[in-house]
Amino acid sequence: MSADSKTALRAEMKALREELAARDPDAGETLAGKFPLKLLERYGPIVAVYLPIGSEIDPRPLMEKLEQAGAKLALPCVLDDGSMIYRHYRRGDPLEARPFGLLEPNSEVPEVHPTLVITPLLAFDRAGTRLGYGKGHYDRALTALRAEGRVFVCGLAFQGQEVDQVPVEPHDVPLDWVMTERGSIPLFMMRTFAESQGDTP
Repeated sequence: MSADSKTALRAEMKALREELAARDPDAGETLAGKFPLKLLERYGPIVAVYLPIGSEIDPRPLMEKLEQAGAKLALPCVLDDGSMIYRHYRRGDPLEARPFGLLEPNSEVPEVHPTLVITPLLAFDRAGTRLGYGKGHYDRALTALRAEGRVFVCGLAFQGQEVDQVPVEPHDVPLDWVMTERGSIPLFMMRTFAESQGDTP
């Protein structure tokens, strides 16, 4: 797929996501009620989350659920050199306005290294490929985290954001799991089973 085609797909999926968000403004609450806390038990306790921008499905009900279950939350912070790290966050902490519409903990807040990362997205497929915004922040951050050890990556999305195939590039870091307002899609388990059968998707 050409760069122009991928840009067109992003525009198409952003418009679709805006429509999905308008149709179901309570999707984030519904999603939180279905989120399996076994992911926190297995891959926590430090969980990277995000604050919603635009039509991104709202993770704040899930953040409350995770915090009540003992999670230590973290938010992404984009540094001046374009790299992204995570800093500790408790709901209600003061935040600074930063580029890309982000609200971030300030530079005095300690950096943390999450082992469960929850990400927004524009589209996803059953191979675990995530369509982001084209800046590469998450891919670079996840690559750095995985160089230090196991990191489980869960995308949050409306069910309608699933597509047959997202174009994949060598630097793309796959999702292990997707959570939608209709339930879980355990992509990691699907890949692990396929690999055990000698059939890598």
